Amino acid sequence: MTRDVRRATTDDVWAIQQTARESWHAVYDDVLGPATVDDVVDDWYALGDLESTIGDARGRDDVAFLVAEPTAGGDGRDRTDGGRDPTAAVPVGFAHAVPWPENTSVAYLAGLYVRPGRWGEGTGTALLESLEASLDGPFGRVRSAVLAANDVGVSFAESAGFERIGTRETGLAEGLEERVYEKGL
Repeated sequence: MTRDVRRATTDDVWAIQQTARESWHAVYDDVLGPATVDDVVDDWYALGDLESTIGDARGRDDVAFLVAEPTAGGDGRDRTDGGRDPTAAVPVGFAHAVPWPENTSVAYLAGLYVRPGRWGEGTGTALLESLEASLDGPFGRVRSAVLAANDVGVSFAESAGFERIGTRETGLAEGLEERVYEKGL
């Protein structure tokens, strides 16, 4: 299926939060429990914070916040209606990157999520490729941290060419680790 990737706007905050919520529930309910998942999403993806983050990303070449929307037809041909599927105008995925705090020549993939019903359609790949293209100037590498319990995220990172450079504990739950990945841009 073809998809459109564009910069996020504040009109997208609800869809971004819901995408994060659906993804986290699909992956982490068995690990953290549904209530903890809701608490994490409510904290990390609060609507007001998303609005500020998206506003901050506008006009900066070292921050990117992108969303993906499906297009109608899936054949990639130009259409007189712009190719947008009117029944699927709500973003189905997002990607967000900022400078890595300890090394600002490295971009940190703060989040890349796709609604579970859209997994395997290439949306994550389209988001990552667009994100990498938009960050190619100010950065030489991109880094990501993926919870080890997230088989979908680990598989995606490894298939996208990320190399594992370390493992660290996360504060989400006792003994829960995340894998740190990196790749060149």
